[in-house]
Amino acid sequence: MIRNILNVVIVIFIFFFLFFVISTYLSDKNVSKIKSNRLVVEENIEKSLTNLPVLESDTKNVIEFNSGYSEDNSKIKRNFWDLFKK
Repeated sequence: MIRNILNVVIVIFIFFFLFFVISTYLSDKNVSKIKSNRLVVEENIEKSLTNLPVLESDTKNVIEFNSGYSEDNSKIKRNFWDLFKK
């Protein structure tokens, strides 16, 4: 009996909690705050982007292309079974 009452109270508590959270989140006051905050952040980003300095490229003729690997053909013979012969 007490367990059933406790379960009902818990379910009611969860229901009211979700109701208040959702109603607060979807309220007009909260929606207007979110919109105003987004506008302020967007304005700050636009201000920051207009004040960025343009850097000159200093990477001309810095990268050397490797046309190929060295022509060293002295490969080491690796064979697992040769280890047992010794």
